[in-house]
Amino acid sequence: MAHSLSANKRIRQSAKRRLLNRDRKKNVRVELKKIHSVIAAGDVKAAVAELSKAQQTLDRVAGRGTMHKNTVARRKAKLAKKVNALKAAK
Repeated sequence: MAHSLSANKRIRQSAKRRLLNRDRKKNVRVELKKIHSVIAAGDVKAAVAELSKAQQTLDRVAGRGTMHKNTVARRKAKLAKKVNALKAAK
């Protein structure tokens, strides 16, 4: 248990940030599930639209410091690669 005022404040701030980060990561997982299901279905138009939404979500999360920018860049590249492979197959 923290004894100083500043330590107690830090605990409160960490709790708030943990909840925000958990919610943001949940949104990322939801977007990734959506795009993976569209890719599996083979719908090119929907995949391109979902890719855009997923990239926006990932960029937003990286900009706010919830996820590292290189992690976000890697995930975006993998998604783009899958969508481009789907385009080439059609």
